[in-house]
Amino acid sequence: MNQRLEIEAPGKSRHFRTDQEPSKASPPHPHVALRILRGVWSHRWRVASVIAALGAGIYAIPFLLFGPLIETRPVVRANFVQTVVASGHVEAPFRINIGSQITGVVANVPVSEGQTVKAGDTLIELDDRDARAAVSQAENVVSAADARMRQLRELSLPQAEEALKQAQANLVNAQQSFDRAQALAKAGFGTQAALDDATKSLDVAKAQARNAEFQVATNRPGGSDYTMSEMLLNQSTANLASARSRLSYTVISAPRDGTLISRSVEKGNVVEPSNVLMKLAPFGDTQLVVQIDERNLGLLALGQKAIASADAYPKQSFPAEVVYINPGVNLQTAAVEVKLGVKNPPSYLREDMTISVDIAVAEHPNTLIIPAACLRNVDIEPFVLKIDGGRVKRQRVKVGIVSDGKAEILDGLSVNDLIVPTTVPSDYDGRRVRPKIAAPST
Repeated sequence: MNQRLEIEAPGKSRHFRTDQEPSKASPPHPHVALRILRGVWSHRWRVASVIAALGAGIYAIPFLLFGPLIETRPVVRANFVQTVVASGHVEAPFRINIGSQITGVVANVPVSEGQTVKAGDTLIELDDRDARAAVSQAENVVSAADARMRQLRELSLPQAEEALKQAQANLVNAQQSFDRAQALAKAGFGTQAALDDATKSLDVAKAQARNAEFQVATNRPGGSDYTMSEMLLNQSTANLASARSRLSYTVISAPRDGTLISRSVEKGNVVEPSNVLMKLAPFGDTQLVVQIDERNLGLLALGQKAIASADAYPKQSFPAEVVYINPGVNLQTAAVEVKLGVKNPPSYLREDMTISVDIAVAEHPNTLIIPAACLRNVDIEPFVLKIDGGRVKRQRVKVGIVSDGKAEILDGLSVNDLIVPTTVPSDYDGRRVRPKIAAPST
Protein backbone atom coordinates (compact mmCIF):
# COMPACT_ATOMS: atom_id res chain seq x y z
CA MET A 1 0.00 0.00 0.00
CA ASN A 2 1.42 3.30 -1.00
CA GLN A 3 1.27 6.10 1.46
CA ARG A 4 2.21 9.71 1.07
CA LEU A 5 3.51 11.72 4.03
CA GLU A 6 3.37 15.44 3.91
CA ILE A 7 5.46 17.57 6.24
CA GLU A 8 4.88 21.20 6.22
CA ALA A 9 7.60 23.58 7.14
CA PRO A 10 7.25 27.29 7.61
CA GLY A 11 6.93 28.91 4.23
CA LYS A 12 7.09 25.77 2.15
CA SER A 13 6.13 22.12 2.20
CA ARG A 14 8.06 19.00 1.22
CA HIS A 15 6.64 15.68 0.16
CA PHE A 16 8.41 12.42 0.85
CA ARG A 17 7.42 9.05 -0.49
CA THR A 18 7.54 6.13 1.85
CA ASP A 19 6.66 3.47 -0.67
CA GLN A 20 10.34 2.74 -1.48
CA GLU A 21 12.32 -0.05 0.13
CA PRO A 22 15.07 1.03 2.60
CA SER A 23 17.75 -0.76 0.61
CA LYS A 24 16.84 1.22 -2.41
CA ALA A 25 17.15 4.63 -0.74
CA SER A 26 18.67 7.27 -2.93
CA PRO A 27 22.15 8.65 -2.00
CA PRO A 28 22.28 11.73 0.18
CA HIS A 29 22.26 15.03 -1.50
CA PRO A 30 25.81 16.56 -2.02
CA HIS A 31 24.92 19.45 0.15
CA VAL A 32 24.30 17.07 3.03
CA ALA A 33 27.87 15.52 2.69
CA LEU A 34 29.35 18.98 2.55
CA ARG A 35 27.58 19.95 5.75
CA ILE A 36 28.94 16.79 7.39
CA LEU A 37 32.53 17.57 6.34
CA ARG A 38 32.16 21.11 7.60
CA GLY A 39 30.99 19.80 10.92
CA VAL A 40 33.94 17.46 11.21
CA TRP A 41 36.40 20.22 10.28
CA SER A 42 34.97 22.51 12.90
CA HIS A 43 35.79 19.85 15.49
CA ARG A 44 39.19 18.87 13.95
CA TRP A 45 41.23 19.40 17.12
CA ARG A 46 38.97 17.15 19.09
CA VAL A 47 39.23 14.50 16.39
CA ALA A 48 43.04 14.82 16.29
CA SER A 49 43.21 14.48 20.06
CA VAL A 50 41.12 11.34 19.92
CA ILE A 51 43.34 9.85 17.20
CA ALA A 52 46.52 10.76 19.13
CA ALA A 53 45.13 9.23 22.28
CA LEU A 54 44.29 6.04 20.41
CA GLY A 55 47.82 5.95 18.92
CA ALA A 56 49.49 6.56 22.28
CA GLY A 57 47.39 3.85 23.77
CA ILE A 58 48.39 1.43 21.05
CA TYR A 59 52.11 2.37 21.50
CA ALA A 60 51.95 2.17 25.29
CA ILE A 61 50.41 -1.27 25.37
CA PRO A 62 53.78 -3.09 24.64
CA PHE A 63 55.59 -0.75 27.04
CA LEU A 64 53.10 -1.49 29.81
CA LEU A 65 52.99 -5.22 29.10
CA PHE A 66 56.63 -5.97 28.15
CA GLY A 67 58.69 -2.97 29.43
CA PRO A 68 60.81 -0.38 27.62
CA LEU A 69 62.91 -1.16 24.58
CA ILE A 70 66.67 -1.10 25.45
CA GLU A 71 69.75 -1.85 23.42
CA THR A 72 71.81 -4.85 24.48
CA ARG A 73 75.10 -6.42 23.50
CA PRO A 74 75.60 -10.18 23.06
CA VAL A 75 78.38 -12.13 24.75
CA VAL A 76 80.65 -13.58 22.06
CA ARG A 77 83.45 -16.12 22.02
CA ALA A 78 86.58 -15.14 20.15
CA ASN A 79 90.35 -14.77 20.43
CA PHE A 80 91.30 -11.92 22.75
CA VAL A 81 94.57 -10.08 22.11
CA GLN A 82 95.55 -7.51 24.70
CA THR A 83 97.57 -4.68 23.22
CA VAL A 84 99.51 -1.68 24.44
CA VAL A 85 99.18 1.28 22.12
CA ALA A 86 101.96 3.84 21.76
CA SER A 87 103.34 6.36 19.31
CA GLY A 88 106.89 7.24 18.38
CA HIS A 89 109.16 7.72 15.41
CA VAL A 90 111.27 5.81 12.91
CA GLU A 91 114.97 5.61 13.62
CA ALA A 92 117.94 3.76 12.19
CA PRO A 93 119.70 1.38 14.63
CA PHE A 94 122.41 4.02 14.83
CA ARG A 95 123.52 7.17 13.06
CA ILE A 96 126.99 8.04 11.83
CA ASN A 97 128.26 11.56 12.30
CA ILE A 98 130.36 12.59 9.31
CA GLY A 99 133.16 15.09 10.01
CA SER A 100 136.63 16.13 8.94
CA GLN A 101 139.79 14.76 10.54
CA ILE A 102 141.76 17.85 9.63
CA THR A 103 141.20 21.58 9.47
CA GLY A 104 140.63 22.73 5.95
CA VAL A 105 138.53 24.65 3.44
CA VAL A 106 135.66 22.85 1.70
CA ALA A 107 136.28 22.72 -2.04
CA ASN A 108 133.22 20.71 -3.13
CA VAL A 109 130.17 18.94 -1.72
CA PRO A 110 128.93 16.56 -4.46
CA VAL A 111 125.99 15.08 -2.48
CA SER A 112 122.74 16.45 -1.10
CA GLU A 113 120.58 15.79 1.94
CA GLY A 114 118.35 12.73 1.60
CA GLN A 115 120.58 11.13 -1.02
CA THR A 116 121.38 7.43 -0.89
CA VAL A 117 125.10 6.68 -0.95
CA LYS A 118 127.29 3.61 -1.02
CA ALA A 119 130.41 2.90 0.99
CA GLY A 120 133.35 4.81 -0.52
CA ASP A 121 131.27 7.46 -2.29
CA THR A 122 132.75 10.96 -1.98
CA LEU A 123 130.77 13.21 0.35
CA ILE A 124 133.03 16.24 0.86
CA GLU A 125 136.23 17.43 -0.84
CA LEU A 126 138.67 19.79 0.93
CA ASP A 127 141.36 21.98 -0.61
CA ASP A 128 144.32 19.57 -0.97
CA ARG A 129 147.13 21.78 -2.33
CA ASP A 130 149.10 21.94 0.92
CA ALA A 131 148.58 18.26 1.52
CA ARG A 132 149.87 17.35 -1.93
CA ALA A 133 152.96 19.53 -1.44
CA ALA A 134 153.65 17.82 1.88
CA VAL A 135 153.40 14.43 0.19
CA SER A 136 155.83 15.48 -2.53
CA GLN A 137 158.34 16.72 0.04
CA ALA A 138 158.05 13.55 2.08
CA GLU A 139 158.57 11.44 -1.02
CA ASN A 140 161.84 13.31 -1.71
CA VAL A 141 163.08 12.65 1.82
CA VAL A 142 162.24 8.98 1.47
CA SER A 143 164.11 8.83 -1.84
CA ALA A 144 167.20 10.36 -0.21
CA ALA A 145 167.09 7.95 2.73
CA ASP A 146 166.66 5.03 0.39
CA ALA A 147 169.62 6.21 -1.71
CA ARG A 148 171.73 6.37 1.47
CA MET A 149 170.81 2.76 2.27
CA ARG A 150 171.69 1.63 -1.21
CA GLN A 151 174.97 3.52 -0.99
CA LEU A 152 175.83 1.61 2.17
CA ARG A 153 174.97 -1.73 0.62
CA GLU A 154 176.41 -1.14 -2.83
CA LEU A 155 179.41 1.15 -2.21
CA SER A 156 180.46 1.82 1.36
CA LEU A 157 180.31 -1.76 2.58
CA PRO A 158 182.21 -3.27 -0.40
CA GLN A 159 184.88 -0.54 -0.10
CA ALA A 160 185.25 -1.17 3.61
CA GLU A 161 185.54 -4.91 3.02
CA GLU A 162 188.27 -4.35 0.39
CA ALA A 163 190.10 -1.96 2.70
CA LEU A 164 189.96 -4.59 5.43
CA LYS A 165 191.45 -7.18 3.16
CA GLN A 166 194.27 -4.78 2.21
CA ALA A 167 194.87 -3.87 5.84
CA GLN A 168 194.99 -7.51 6.84
CA ALA A 169 197.53 -8.19 4.07
CA ASN A 170 199.67 -5.23 5.18
CA LEU A 171 199.45 -6.48 8.75
CA VAL A 172 200.78 -9.88 7.67
CA ASN A 173 203.73 -8.28 5.85
CA ALA A 174 204.47 -5.95 8.76
CA GLN A 175 204.39 -8.87 11.18
CA GLN A 176 206.84 -10.83 9.03
CA SER A 177 209.20 -7.83 8.73
CA PHE A 178 209.07 -7.36 12.50
CA ASP A 179 209.82 -11.02 13.13
CA ARG A 180 212.92 -10.91 10.86
CA ALA A 181 214.22 -7.68 12.35
CA GLN A 182 213.75 -9.03 15.85
CA ALA A 183 215.54 -12.29 14.99
CA LEU A 184 218.52 -10.45 13.41
CA ALA A 185 218.71 -8.11 16.39
CA LYS A 186 218.90 -11.03 18.78
CA ALA A 187 221.58 -12.70 16.65
CA GLY A 188 223.63 -9.52 16.60
CA PHE A 189 223.28 -9.02 12.88
CA GLY A 190 220.59 -6.39 12.91
CA THR A 191 220.53 -2.88 14.22
CA GLN A 192 218.20 -1.39 16.80
CA ALA A 193 217.06 1.18 14.26
CA ALA A 194 215.85 -1.55 11.90
CA LEU A 195 213.97 -3.22 14.75
CA ASP A 196 212.33 0.08 15.70
CA ASP A 197 211.20 0.68 12.11
CA ALA A 198 209.74 -2.85 11.91
CA THR A 199 207.92 -2.34 15.22
CA LYS A 200 206.51 0.96 14.05
CA SER A 201 205.36 -0.53 10.73
CA LEU A 202 203.68 -3.40 12.62
CA ASP A 203 201.82 -1.00 14.89
CA VAL A 204 200.60 1.03 11.94
CA ALA A 205 199.42 -2.12 10.13
CA LYS A 206 197.53 -3.26 13.21
CA ALA A 207 195.84 0.12 13.56
CA GLN A 208 194.85 0.13 9.90
CA ALA A 209 193.43 -3.40 10.20
CA ARG A 210 191.37 -2.42 13.24
CA ASN A 211 190.06 0.67 11.46
CA ALA A 212 189.13 -1.40 8.41
CA GLU A 213 187.29 -3.90 10.61
CA PHE A 214 185.37 -1.03 12.25
CA GLN A 215 184.36 0.39 8.90
CA VAL A 216 183.07 -2.97 7.76
CA ALA A 217 181.18 -3.45 11.02
CA THR A 218 179.48 -0.05 10.88
CA ASN A 219 178.40 -0.54 7.27
CA ARG A 220 176.97 -4.01 7.78
CA PRO A 221 173.33 -4.58 9.08
CA GLY A 222 173.36 -3.86 12.80
CA GLY A 223 176.23 -1.38 12.51
CA SER A 224 175.92 2.22 13.55
CA ASP A 225 175.98 3.73 10.04
CA TYR A 226 173.59 1.11 8.76
CA THR A 227 171.27 1.57 11.75
CA MET A 228 171.31 5.33 11.39
CA SER A 229 170.55 5.15 7.69
CA GLU A 230 167.83 2.58 8.29
CA MET A 231 166.27 4.79 10.98
CA LEU A 232 166.26 7.79 8.65
CA LEU A 233 164.61 5.70 5.95
CA ASN A 234 161.95 4.41 8.32
CA GLN A 235 161.27 7.89 9.68
CA SER A 236 160.97 9.41 6.24
CA THR A 237 158.70 6.54 5.17
CA ALA A 238 156.48 7.17 8.18
CA ASN A 239 156.40 10.88 7.37
CA LEU A 240 155.38 10.03 3.84
CA ALA A 241 152.60 7.77 5.09
CA SER A 242 151.40 10.55 7.39
CA ALA A 243 151.45 13.06 4.55
CA ARG A 244 149.55 10.69 2.29
CA SER A 245 147.05 10.00 5.06
CA ARG A 246 146.54 13.71 5.56
CA LEU A 247 146.02 14.04 1.82
CA SER A 248 143.40 11.28 1.97
CA TYR A 249 141.59 13.20 4.71
CA THR A 250 140.90 15.94 2.17
CA VAL A 251 138.36 13.56 0.60
CA ILE A 252 135.64 12.54 3.06
CA SER A 253 133.91 9.35 1.93
CA ALA A 254 130.86 7.41 3.10
CA PRO A 255 131.95 4.74 5.60
CA ARG A 256 129.04 2.46 4.62
CA ASP A 257 125.85 2.27 2.60
CA GLY A 258 123.08 4.51 3.86
CA THR A 259 121.02 7.66 3.50
CA LEU A 260 122.21 11.17 4.31
CA ILE A 261 119.62 12.54 6.72
CA SER A 262 121.29 15.90 7.32
CA ARG A 263 123.92 18.17 5.77
CA SER A 264 125.37 21.29 7.36
CA VAL A 265 128.33 22.17 5.12
CA GLU A 266 128.78 24.18 1.96
CA LYS A 267 131.61 25.02 -0.43
CA GLY A 268 134.00 27.55 1.11
CA ASN A 269 133.32 26.63 4.74
CA VAL A 270 136.31 26.21 7.04
CA VAL A 271 135.84 22.93 8.87
CA GLU A 272 137.51 21.50 11.93
CA PRO A 273 137.67 18.00 13.41
CA SER A 274 135.07 18.92 16.03
CA ASN A 275 132.40 19.83 13.44
CA VAL A 276 129.58 17.41 12.47
CA LEU A 277 129.14 18.06 8.77
CA MET A 278 126.65 15.33 7.86
CA LYS A 279 124.63 12.51 9.42
CA LEU A 280 124.33 9.15 7.75
CA ALA A 281 121.61 6.59 8.52
CA PRO A 282 123.09 3.22 7.54
CA PHE A 283 121.00 0.64 5.74
CA GLY A 284 119.88 -2.22 7.95
CA ASP A 285 117.09 -3.18 10.31
CA THR A 286 114.87 -0.16 10.90
CA GLN A 287 113.85 0.58 14.48
CA LEU A 288 110.72 2.16 15.89
CA VAL A 289 111.30 4.14 19.07
CA VAL A 290 108.17 4.61 21.23
CA GLN A 291 107.40 5.84 24.73
CA ILE A 292 105.31 3.49 26.90
CA ASP A 293 103.54 4.62 30.06
CA GLU A 294 105.33 3.10 33.05
CA ARG A 295 102.02 1.58 34.21
CA ASN A 296 102.30 -0.87 31.30
CA LEU A 297 105.94 -1.77 31.99
CA GLY A 298 104.99 -5.07 33.63
CA LEU A 299 103.16 -6.16 30.48
CA LEU A 300 106.15 -5.72 28.17
CA ALA A 301 108.71 -8.36 27.24
CA LEU A 302 111.38 -8.80 24.59
CA GLY A 303 110.21 -10.62 21.48
CA GLN A 304 106.59 -9.47 21.68
CA LYS A 305 104.97 -8.93 18.29
CA ALA A 306 103.42 -5.66 17.22
CA ILE A 307 101.59 -4.07 14.32
CA ALA A 308 102.79 -0.63 13.28
CA SER A 309 101.55 2.02 10.91
CA ALA A 310 102.86 5.40 9.83
CA ASP A 311 100.67 8.42 10.42
CA ALA A 312 101.28 9.42 6.81
CA TYR A 313 100.00 6.00 5.59
CA PRO A 314 97.35 4.99 8.18
CA LYS A 315 95.77 2.32 5.99
CA GLN A 316 99.03 0.41 5.58
CA SER A 317 100.54 -1.61 8.42
CA PHE A 318 103.63 -3.73 8.90
CA PRO A 319 104.93 -6.15 11.57
CA ALA A 320 107.47 -5.25 14.23
CA GLU A 321 109.02 -6.88 17.30
CA VAL A 322 110.12 -5.57 20.68
CA VAL A 323 113.94 -5.68 20.75
CA TYR A 324 114.85 -3.27 23.55
CA ILE A 325 113.25 -2.04 26.78
CA ASN A 326 115.06 0.77 28.55
CA PRO A 327 115.84 -0.24 32.14
CA GLY A 328 115.15 3.28 33.38
CA VAL A 329 112.01 5.43 33.55
CA ASN A 330 111.98 9.05 32.42
CA LEU A 331 111.22 11.16 35.49
CA GLN A 332 109.67 14.00 33.52
CA THR A 333 107.34 11.92 31.34
CA ALA A 334 106.90 8.78 33.52
CA ALA A 335 107.47 6.75 30.36
CA VAL A 336 109.78 3.95 29.30
CA GLU A 337 111.62 3.98 25.98
CA VAL A 338 110.96 0.85 23.93
CA LYS A 339 112.51 -0.03 20.58
CA LEU A 340 110.92 -2.33 18.02
CA GLY A 341 112.80 -3.91 15.15
CA VAL A 342 111.40 -3.99 11.60
CA LYS A 343 113.21 -6.57 9.50
CA ASN A 344 111.53 -5.78 6.20
CA PRO A 345 110.53 -2.11 6.42
CA PRO A 346 108.19 -0.78 3.73
CA SER A 347 109.74 1.52 1.19
CA TYR A 348 107.71 4.52 2.29
CA LEU A 349 109.26 4.68 5.77
CA ARG A 350 111.46 7.70 6.34
CA GLU A 351 113.82 8.64 9.15
CA ASP A 352 112.01 10.36 12.06
CA MET A 353 108.57 9.59 10.56
CA THR A 354 105.78 9.48 13.16
CA ILE A 355 104.34 6.00 13.72
CA SER A 356 101.81 4.22 15.93
CA VAL A 357 102.21 0.69 17.25
CA ASP A 358 99.96 -1.90 18.87
CA ILE A 359 102.08 -4.28 20.93
CA ALA A 360 100.43 -7.64 21.63
CA VAL A 361 101.24 -8.23 25.31
CA ALA A 362 98.79 -11.12 25.91
CA GLU A 363 96.68 -13.47 23.80
CA HIS A 364 93.82 -15.65 25.09
CA PRO A 365 92.25 -17.85 22.41
CA ASN A 366 88.56 -18.79 22.32
CA THR A 367 87.45 -16.76 25.34
CA LEU A 368 84.26 -14.88 26.26
CA ILE A 369 84.29 -11.19 25.39
CA ILE A 370 81.96 -8.31 26.16
CA PRO A 371 82.28 -4.56 25.63
CA ALA A 372 84.21 -3.04 28.53
CA ALA A 373 81.51 -0.34 28.69
CA CYS A 374 79.10 -2.97 30.00
CA LEU A 375 81.12 -3.62 33.17
CA ARG A 376 79.97 -2.01 36.41
CA ASN A 377 81.76 -1.56 39.71
CA VAL A 378 84.95 -2.86 38.09
CA ASP A 379 87.41 -1.98 40.85
CA ILE A 380 85.52 -3.69 43.70
CA GLU A 381 83.03 -6.42 42.75
CA PRO A 382 82.43 -6.28 39.01
CA PHE A 383 78.99 -7.13 37.74
CA VAL A 384 76.85 -6.66 34.66
CA LEU A 385 73.15 -6.33 33.95
CA LYS A 386 71.97 -9.11 31.67
CA ILE A 387 68.60 -10.09 30.25
CA ASP A 388 67.11 -13.15 31.92
CA GLY A 389 63.54 -14.18 31.04
CA GLY A 390 62.66 -10.76 29.70
CA ARG A 391 63.83 -9.01 32.84
CA VAL A 392 67.06 -7.21 33.79
CA LYS A 393 69.15 -9.23 36.22
CA ARG A 394 72.26 -8.26 38.15
CA GLN A 395 75.02 -10.81 37.47
CA ARG A 396 78.43 -10.91 39.17
CA VAL A 397 81.30 -11.75 36.82
CA LYS A 398 84.98 -12.60 37.01
CA VAL A 399 86.97 -10.34 34.70
CA GLY A 400 90.20 -11.25 32.93
CA ILE A 401 92.14 -8.82 30.80
CA VAL A 402 90.63 -5.53 29.66
CA SER A 403 92.01 -3.87 26.55
CA ASP A 404 90.96 -1.81 23.56
CA GLY A 405 87.38 -1.35 24.78
CA LYS A 406 86.84 -5.06 25.37
CA ALA A 407 86.77 -7.19 28.51
CA GLU A 408 87.45 -10.89 28.98
CA ILE A 409 84.89 -12.74 31.12
CA LEU A 410 86.26 -15.74 32.99
CA ASP A 411 83.10 -16.67 34.87
CA GLY A 412 79.46 -15.61 35.24
CA LEU A 413 78.28 -15.41 31.63
CA SER A 414 77.68 -17.67 28.66
CA VAL A 415 77.82 -17.21 24.91
CA ASN A 416 74.90 -15.20 23.48
CA ASP A 417 73.86 -13.77 26.86
CA LEU A 418 72.51 -10.26 26.32
CA ILE A 419 74.29 -7.58 28.33
CA VAL A 420 72.90 -4.14 29.14
CA PRO A 421 75.34 -1.24 28.60
CA THR A 422 76.10 1.20 31.41
CA THR A 423 73.98 3.83 29.71
CA VAL A 424 71.05 2.01 31.32
CA PRO A 425 70.86 2.80 35.08
CA SER A 426 71.59 0.02 37.55
CA ASP A 427 68.14 0.45 39.12
CA TYR A 428 66.71 -1.36 36.11
CA ASP A 429 67.58 -4.54 37.99
CA GLY A 430 64.41 -6.70 38.08
CA ARG A 431 62.46 -4.65 35.56
CA ARG A 432 60.83 -6.17 32.51
CA VAL A 433 62.35 -4.89 29.27
CA ARG A 434 62.32 -5.56 25.58
CA PRO A 435 65.94 -6.16 24.39
CA LYS A 436 67.17 -4.77 21.14
CA ILE A 437 70.25 -6.72 20.05
CA ALA A 438 73.08 -4.54 18.77
CA ALA A 439 75.95 -5.74 16.60
CA PRO A 440 78.83 -7.42 18.47
CA SER A 441 81.57 -5.00 19.47
CA THR A 442 84.38 -7.44 18.68
